Amino acid sequence: MADSIPALAVSDQKDVRVVEFTNNKILDEANIKEIGDGLNSLVDERTHPKLLLDFATVDHLSSAALGMLINVNKRVKERNGQLRLANIKPQILEVFVITKLNKLFRITPTRAEGLSSFT
Repeated sequence: MADSIPALAVSDQKDVRVVEFTNNKILDEANIKEIGDGLNSLVDERTHPKLLLDFATVDHLSSAALGMLINVNKRVKERNGQLRLANIKPQILEVFVITKLNKLFRITPTRAEGLSSFT
């Protein structure tokens, strides 16, 4: 049995839950499920969840991870919440642009800009 580091590090900035990823690769199914479960729990915590996902540590992201993010976004919207993605590295942002997911998600260059964009 290995000790594992949780996939998410969560902190609060006023009424926004700021989520950092502890692994630089979000690729394998088990990791994606753990992250998805963690994010869904955060969404379910509040009536109108406000989540900021900080991708500063993430270098690689699989298409399955994109699917998980789409589902999280859907859950946030169903609860009249807000989701922001921040600090996405250029090579990953390119995937969001190619797949047009940059139009689905509100993506900000920095965490500070993401935090100031919540209403």
